Amino acid sequence: MLATILTLLLATTAFAAWTFAHLTHLAALGWTILPVVLTAGFIPATMLSRRIHTRLLAAFNVATGISVGFLSFFLLAALACWVEIGCADLLGHPLDGRLVACGLYGAAALLGLYSLASSYWLRVTRVTVALPNLPPYWSGRTVALVSDIHLGNFRGPVFSRRVVSRLRALQPECVLVGGDVFDGAKLDVDRSVGPWAALKAPSGVYFVGGNHDAYGDRDRYFEALERAGMTVLDNERVDLHGLQLVGVHDGETLEPGVFRAVLERAGVRRDSASILLAHRPSNLSVPEEAGISLQLSGHTHRGQFWPWTLVADRAHGKFAYGLNRFGRMQVFTSSGAGTWGPPFRLGTRSEIVLIRLEPA
Repeated sequence: MLATILTLLLATTAFAAWTFAHLTHLAALGWTILPVVLTAGFIPATMLSRRIHTRLLAAFNVATGISVGFLSFFLLAALACWVEIGCADLLGHPLDGRLVACGLYGAAALLGLYSLASSYWLRVTRVTVALPNLPPYWSGRTVALVSDIHLGNFRGPVFSRRVVSRLRALQPECVLVGGDVFDGAKLDVDRSVGPWAALKAPSGVYFVGGNHDAYGDRDRYFEALERAGMTVLDNERVDLHGLQLVGVHDGETLEPGVFRAVLERAGVRRDSASILLAHRPSNLSVPEEAGISLQLSGHTHRGQFWPWTLVADRAHGKFAYGLNRFGRMQVFTSSGAGTWGPPFRLGTRSEIVLIRLEPA
């Protein structure tokens, strides 16, 4: 699979670079070689960063991630160039290839820069959810959902401080962290999550692991989060003023039988409202059958930017983003606070979700 992805990346990069060089008559070898080298290094740099950390490797990882992000827009620009030139030739009105390429590639570059900036613009999404059997204490109170922070090469302590600062300003009753706090890259774990020690919520701050939190020593990550003041929900249920909060790590939700056994051990009561914190919106029939009222997830990133948003929609359907219903259970999927791979967002947002609970 990795070989196939790498081959596609190399082929599309070479096509986009060659199109620009050919149409603008800038035939210098660097126009083709540099983008190809950066794109070719994306997967190896990502894998290597899980084992070692150096400033040079981190910088190369950032460069390759940004390069792959721009590639998506430049590929569309390249295709658009040939379509526009071909249509003009058929109509008998030949166009100057240099002007066409400069215009379309320039627009792609501006769109890429906007998408890069947008990925670091942290916004707040507000939603109201009505739950049956909601304890009176929770009526009108808010729960903050934060997922997919992805601390690593692109984000670190500075981003943690930004997230914590925004959460403190929102003053939720409870904070739920839905996995992928870490990107999987080797880093100073305690320094990266240290700012979270400044966050306090009346009913607590809770965390469950995501798939990227397992790309390394999961226990080491969890211990660091606990030192920073989070409560790791280790496939268990806790009662918060009558509201049941259940947390299941991502690895335990992938196989329906294991997922079902975890929820059975948690002992969810059907006569009281419950929230399940699980990283990805999959195997939804299992928590729905267990009587869960609301599942909160992330993982999808909503695809981050077009055309990958189409891939996310294809993989997760209507549960790729937002509030939806699965049988008697409601599901909210966040697009996440951070990004994975290219730090780009277009048509999606880096977000904290503030959920106001109301009785159904």
